[in-house]
Amino acid sequence: MHYLYLTLAILTETAGTLALQASAQFTRLGPSVVVVVGYGASFYFMALTLKVMPVGIVYAIWSGVGIVLIAGLGKVIFKQDLDLPAYIGIALILVGVLVIQLFSKTATHG
Repeated sequence: MHYLYLTLAILTETAGTLALQASAQFTRLGPSVVVVVGYGASFYFMALTLKVMPVGIVYAIWSGVGIVLIAGLGKVIFKQDLDLPAYIGIALILVGVLVIQLFSKTATHG
């Protein structure tokens, strides 16, 4: 169940961050509300995940996967292109998340 909560935390944080871009510095009400609700929900689901997993592991996965999602969605939705070093850095973040998930004994699997 904790991986479901972590997934929801990542997805709601991603929605909040996308809305942050769309809010035009909080000058548009609809996206601004999505920012607040998205981040609030994200922290709630992250807190539920922290009942089972260590904070360092949860935060590494949450932020790493969130970065990858935001970069990809920013390219698709907002036409924000990245250069080669950015893609390499994002690939390294993904590798780091995979290493944690596949090899760390502190990441609970179940």
